[in-house]
Amino acid sequence: MSKIGIVIQREYTSRVRKKSFLLLTFLMPVMFVALIFVPLYLSSIKDNTVKNIVIYDNTGKYFSVFKDTDNYHFIEGGNQFDVSSEIKNSETYATLVITGDLIQNPSAVTLFSTTQVTMEDKNVIARQLNEFLSAEKLSSFNIPNLKEIIEDSKISVNLQTIKWDESGKETISSSEVATVIGMVFTIIIYMFIFVYGGMVMQGVLEEKTNRIVEVMVSSVKPFQFMMGKIIGIGLVGLTQFFLWAILIVAIYFVAGIAFIAPQINPEMMMNAAAAAQDLSTVSTPELSKAQEIFGMISSINFPELVFYFIVFFIGGYMIYASLFAAIGSMVNAQEDTQQFMLPITLLILFALYAGMYSVQNPNGPLAFWTSIIPLSSPIVMMTRLPFDVPLWEKLLSVGLLFITVFLMVKLSAKIYRTGILMYGKKPDLKEIWKWLRY
Repeated sequence: MSKIGIVIQREYTSRVRKKSFLLLTFLMPVMFVALIFVPLYLSSIKDNTVKNIVIYDNTGKYFSVFKDTDNYHFIEGGNQFDVSSEIKNSETYATLVITGDLIQNPSAVTLFSTTQVTMEDKNVIARQLNEFLSAEKLSSFNIPNLKEIIEDSKISVNLQTIKWDESGKETISSSEVATVIGMVFTIIIYMFIFVYGGMVMQGVLEEKTNRIVEVMVSSVKPFQFMMGKIIGIGLVGLTQFFLWAILIVAIYFVAGIAFIAPQINPEMMMNAAAAAQDLSTVSTPELSKAQEIFGMISSINFPELVFYFIVFFIGGYMIYASLFAAIGSMVNAQEDTQQFMLPITLLILFALYAGMYSVQNPNGPLAFWTSIIPLSSPIVMMTRLPFDVPLWEKLLSVGLLFITVFLMVKLSAKIYRTGILMYGKKPDLKEIWKWLRY
């Protein structure tokens, strides 16, 4: 085995065998699901607290508008509003004062409270008033059944999207699903580049401060040592990604069986056969919501997405990991890395935000250029791929990315081979420039 292969094997096996790697690999998907569904579940739990709101209506016509709910109890306070008595009343949560006709003056209403009211409090009160005022305004036009006419005229279009392939085959698609999947892959590749690139820097710095590197470079060239560390840690990241992919596919099929299998009957089998011949003959109401969602997910070309994820992860990781390795070789302590890490961190964050802003317009100028520029393309291109990026743009992005990888690795290796054996001195930009010219 070559020397660089030995370093790769050492870096890979030492990290994959750690309990922390196994725990994070298998628990992270569960944690992602928990982060999504636990807040949704907690938000669905109703608060049993009843809030008493005293209403002082100087006009005498708005108190009847307010209807009690499970969490709100409205109390008529009369015409005379006394601030001191309301403040002393511990049973009162808030006091609503209406001083004039709200149609003529919508600002003639104020909510007082000794504590900060929530958005829900404001929305409950405002919604009931707005509904009453809208009905009163409509009735002032003296047009029979005007409210019913307006309600009847409101139509919500259910716009379906169908995707054609080159042979003309139709599949249900969804821009929302494509957006979510693109953002998930964008966040994953951002996280992998940042986390595993940071591991490279941490590993280089630890071996330098422990003087282990002095023993290593006596039998392995600095470039071989750096590349072995970068490739070995990168393989750890790919291993974790493949394990996550297997878990997600398993969850997908289990969910598909759980949601769709119980609904299968002979009639649906006939409809499915008809859909295979002509999708337009199957009406949307015949499909359950779960089937529709699974159909939308199936319209995404996941093999292509996974392939480009691996390609862009390798390219982006190699660029930033080589920079992280160079930083780790230049400094002598963890606190010295901050000034060098800041520009790189800003670049990665810029790429992440560019990807997020490109979701709404994946073919716009921001999305196009940031998916071509090598320092941001690995992250931004993952946002665009579910929206069928032209092949020439993919090839151009990949080509520029790996040209930059070659140049960045070459420059970082020059810094690494000199800085890894230097102690007690933090180099400035002038000295780093000298290292690059050696």
